[in-house]
Amino acid sequence: MVAFNKLSVYGLGFQTKVISSLLKNKNFLLNIRDVLTPDYFDNQAHQWLVDQIIKYFDKYHATPTLDTLHIEVKKIDNDVLKTSVVEQLKEAYKAANEDAEYVEAEFSNFCKNQQLKKALLTSVDLLQSGMYDDIRHLIDSALKAGMDKNIGHEYTKDVEDRYREEYRKPIVTPWAVINELLQGGLGEGDFGLIFGGPGGGKSWALIALGAAAVKAGYNVCHYTLELSEAYVGKRYDACFTNISVAQVQEHRKTVETAIEKLPGNLIIKEYPMGKATINTIESHIQKCKDLGNPPDLVLIDYVDLLRATRISKERKEEIDDVYVATKGLARELKIPIWSVSQVNRAGANDSVIEGDKAAGSYNKMMITDFAMSLSRRRQDKASGTGRFHIMKNRYGMDGVTYAAVIDTSTGHIHIDTKEMSEDDMEKEKPVKLNENFDTFDRDILKKKFFELNNNR
Repeated sequence: MVAFNKLSVYGLGFQTKVISSLLKNKNFLLNIRDVLTPDYFDNQAHQWLVDQIIKYFDKYHATPTLDTLHIEVKKIDNDVLKTSVVEQLKEAYKAANEDAEYVEAEFSNFCKNQQLKKALLTSVDLLQSGMYDDIRHLIDSALKAGMDKNIGHEYTKDVEDRYREEYRKPIVTPWAVINELLQGGLGEGDFGLIFGGPGGGKSWALIALGAAAVKAGYNVCHYTLELSEAYVGKRYDACFTNISVAQVQEHRKTVETAIEKLPGNLIIKEYPMGKATINTIESHIQKCKDLGNPPDLVLIDYVDLLRATRISKERKEEIDDVYVATKGLARELKIPIWSVSQVNRAGANDSVIEGDKAAGSYNKMMITDFAMSLSRRRQDKASGTGRFHIMKNRYGMDGVTYAAVIDTSTGHIHIDTKEMSEDDMEKEKPVKLNENFDTFDRDILKKKFFELNNNR
């Protein structure tokens, strides 16, 4: 295979994508730092950018932010170079990343080849001097150059990474109190779960999450295993327009106007329950990436309806496998995933649903990063109310409950920012049918019962 000797042969577009990866991918920069030099680039603006990237990385062990580069650009005396750097910086941040893996691998090989070429040329002089040990060391070092150096989060070096606002890249929810508890929202690789009873509004909560993300400019993939794609789409129409899902059919023009204003993109994909696996979801996500629609957020309605890739005697084990695989997919793709799940019969009647009421497997909660329950009894459904209880939270407080106003005709859900007190929750407890009956009442009822039977 022919290897190029000059980076200019690859073209300016390729070099721009290399700069883009150096700015966005710390692992790529970490691996090639020992073989990277600005001299490989022909464009003077590219040389300046690579030099700044190297200096910043050597000092802070992180890629430079756009703000820091803007400050350094202001220090350039040459106006022509300054203008060129600004333009190339814009191009680097706008560069598409669908072929980033190829670009990074190709550039790494180029740098390694240059390092090996340099080592061989130096070895000629060492050979004449009989310095064989030095030659061996030089060649070995060249062959090891550019190898994977990511050993994990280096605590003493990676302080900058830990305290950057975008280190988790959280995606906001529609609820201020949940955003506060999650430190901004569900982040890269996080798995969030909402428990609830049948018909309680869990799926509408996913609609609310997806709509909020689309409004914020994110790309969302919504996977439905219960409802049809078209009906889920109408639910989003209702949410975006605040028109009841039962009446939105009559307001198509309003829907189209609302859609035109959305900065994000929404893909709804239906799979038959019990047929699709988490691998099916992963394949579809890859297809979306290949077609230029990489998702920022994934919603699955719901994970329990996915088929396990490994058949087990116990249904609980299959559920656990599916949940572990879902969490693994979120971590691997660095995408936050929200899903919903049922509670058992006892939990469906509780005013506040606790973690022990999860249907199927309690391990669901252990696997997730954030879990909350939505409890709605019969009177709640009639009055449009409910309660969200924070069951688990890796990023903040849990064990707290918040009152909510829920409109299941439009998907508009408001969660109160004030935590419910013990007195508030005591008022929400269902009244048992016999708790106001004393012994005297029971005796009267017993007497009446026997009287009725004797009169037959």
